Amino acid sequence: MNTLAQLKMQREALFTQFKSDLNVNKLTKVSCDLTDQQLLIAWNESGLSNQAALVGVGGFGRGELFPYSDVDILVLLSNKLSEADLALINPKIEAFITRCWDLGIEIGSSVRNIDECLHEAAGDITVRTSMLESRWIGGDKKVYRDFLVQFDAAMDSKAFYQAKLLELRQRHHKYNDTPYSLEPNCKESPGGLRDLQVILWMTKAAKLGNSFSDLHKKGLLTKRESLEINRNLKFLQTLRTQLHLIAKRRQDVLVFDLQTQLAESFGLEPDSGHRASEKIMRRYYWAAKAVTQLNEILLQNIEAILFPKESRGTRPVSEHFVEKQDVLDIVDPLLFEKHPDQILRAFLLYTKTPGVKGFSAQILRGLYNARNLMNAQWRNDPQNKACFIEIVKQPEGVTQAFRLMNQTSVLGRYLPAFRKIVGQMQHDLFHVYTVDQHILMVLRNVRRFLIVEHTHEFPYCSQLAANFDKPWLLILAALFHDIAKGRGGDHSELGKRDARLFAKSHGLDKEETELLVWLVSEHLTMSQVAQKQDIGDPDVIKAFAKRVKTDQRLTALYLLTVADVRGTSPKVWNAWKGKLLEDLYKLTLRVIGGGEHDLSSELEQHQDEAKKLLRLFGLQTDAHEKLWQQLDISFFLRHEPSDIAWLTKHLYSRTHSEDPIVRARLSPIGEGLQVAVYIKDEADLFAKICSYFDQQGFSILDARVHTTQHGYALDTFQISGTNLLREGGHYRDIIQLVEHGLTELLKTHNPLPTPNQGRLSRQSRSFPIQPRVSLRPDERGQHFVLSISASDRAGLLYTVAKILAEHQISLHTARVNTLGERIEDVFLLTAHHLNSDPKLQIKLETELLDALAI
Repeated sequence: MNTLAQLKMQREALFTQFKSDLNVNKLTKVSCDLTDQQLLIAWNESGLSNQAALVGVGGFGRGELFPYSDVDILVLLSNKLSEADLALINPKIEAFITRCWDLGIEIGSSVRNIDECLHEAAGDITVRTSMLESRWIGGDKKVYRDFLVQFDAAMDSKAFYQAKLLELRQRHHKYNDTPYSLEPNCKESPGGLRDLQVILWMTKAAKLGNSFSDLHKKGLLTKRESLEINRNLKFLQTLRTQLHLIAKRRQDVLVFDLQTQLAESFGLEPDSGHRASEKIMRRYYWAAKAVTQLNEILLQNIEAILFPKESRGTRPVSEHFVEKQDVLDIVDPLLFEKHPDQILRAFLLYTKTPGVKGFSAQILRGLYNARNLMNAQWRNDPQNKACFIEIVKQPEGVTQAFRLMNQTSVLGRYLPAFRKIVGQMQHDLFHVYTVDQHILMVLRNVRRFLIVEHTHEFPYCSQLAANFDKPWLLILAALFHDIAKGRGGDHSELGKRDARLFAKSHGLDKEETELLVWLVSEHLTMSQVAQKQDIGDPDVIKAFAKRVKTDQRLTALYLLTVADVRGTSPKVWNAWKGKLLEDLYKLTLRVIGGGEHDLSSELEQHQDEAKKLLRLFGLQTDAHEKLWQQLDISFFLRHEPSDIAWLTKHLYSRTHSEDPIVRARLSPIGEGLQVAVYIKDEADLFAKICSYFDQQGFSILDARVHTTQHGYALDTFQISGTNLLREGGHYRDIIQLVEHGLTELLKTHNPLPTPNQGRLSRQSRSFPIQPRVSLRPDERGQHFVLSISASDRAGLLYTVAKILAEHQISLHTARVNTLGERIEDVFLLTAHHLNSDPKLQIKLETELLDALAI
């Protein structure tokens, strides 16, 4: 049997044994030993012997090799080698590296002498860290010892600590400073393996210890903390190993595709309440949460040792609390056990004390040790209730205070309903965070409306929030809006009950209680109306205004809705959604204020403002008349004055153009383009336009279809994202390309092309959405409303448009709504034969369902 086959057999036997005993320490160590043996065989066969040192670095140097991790090695040369010596040794090194790959060992290799190693380590913290974990495998041991002596002498433990701390903060920011994403990286995300490795790198550099047991002996960890951190380390290592084995490659992200298999590898099974994948992910989140908290304790303890002078100064904050080096600390380590009422007081003082950026290790330990005291009696203590409300009402520090309350499990113990959703996954492909993290993101977004430094983000929301009476009620609404998810019922209704009980027990008055309860109950309403209904229809606005009733409720709901949509996923929010919500708010406010939706007044306002803009373009006073005579009232009501002026500028002299006219500009409301098409109407026009956008990779955010009095189509589209933008290009660069390409397509009369069958995303395949199609007449019986819900994929809108065209169904308006990996589109159709042919309605729905299911 050759060496390669033997190594594979040994590795497979090792993996099989691991699956039965889950002994991750044995697996990583034996895997290292097997690899060492093969490396030494290749080393000796290449004739290197003692001419250099073979050194393991990084994770391999640590003696920890996961199934499909890279093997990082350093060929260490003496500084004394001459040019002649190097000429003899270099071919042998090349032969060694080739031999390693022939053996199936995927190595990451570097070849340096001692001086080069020290130079590289001095200039690159990553190289310094890798060499810190070096391990001699074979070859010249004296060269390796010389390297260690010089490397240790060059190590500045204080500078190393600060560099690794900055690196850790930067990495956490890359992962949104949360371990609670739905597909976390078990190695790199906050609370992952890398956080624990960082601690050991710091302590090794500072000669404080090489393991968490060493840190316990040094007094940096209590016995309980040492046991806890080792338990979570073993769990994360086992998790990563299982991921590698299931994926049969290096895999550190807990992707949806593998979560069920991962759960099964731990012996977890689904039950009536939870999927197996939810169970393993909740275990992961709790482990990551513990690692995050213990890491903070260790970082502070290491800092206190490395910077003793800086760590001594304290400033009294109250009888029991002091401020020390930008963190809040307690005078008595047993304070919380002696006085449980001081637990919430710590968070209140955090918000009130300028300059404080976190809790001391002593507070974090104290909160953990007092967790059993946070019981029903503690929750019902009037002092604690008053303190909680006072925290919510603070002008600063509220977001971070609630994050700290969640990290330390205080929030879940104070609000048992919140504890139930800690680490709870959401399977709607709309949210990218667990329920508890989403709630805290929404709370953060609400708070940002109230902070001067963030007014540039959403100026209108900040203006409304600044004038809103009792903004702390918005914080409570954010806290409760999704708190009842996962209970098997309407979470808005269940959350409404939780909010009412909270309000009653915390002394909110009747008006405050009703607003809070109403917001929790209706928190989805405004988003649904804005994105799924035609807000240009006065009846829609009147119905929504009737539901809202007061301007206070409307403002509160608007602010909560913007914060909620923004807190679901970075992909979900865009400027177009923001404009829809703002338009709905302003239109509804006018009706609530007593002003009827006066169509003639709004028509005149839009036209007058458009005329003013046209004069700025240098057009004659009556230049618009020829075009405007062909446009009906709905056109002017559905378009902003700036859009009307822009379209008029390009079309006023070409009202009866025989050729198609396509104009594009940078979208006035956000990233992307606004595209206008003016052409003699034809049956499959909308589908033809969609085919162009589909081929170029554009996403259609909104479509407004209008037919003039003399039979021309005047359609406008908001589009974004395209295959044409590569290597840092800008939408401005492709305006002419879009205008020319779409014009040329509209001049042709070729059959509609076959839609691109875009593939479903990996997430959509893991959590497929049952396609739904609803076709019903509107209340006036003039149009049909087509609603579609399905997993998103490229070419989907064009597929729908092509089916409509094949049945000679015209489009009146389109509302395209992408929610993460799901689309929820609403179309207003004009087709008189749909009214008279029920079979056609069924056929159309069937064809659409078949197309969406592909």
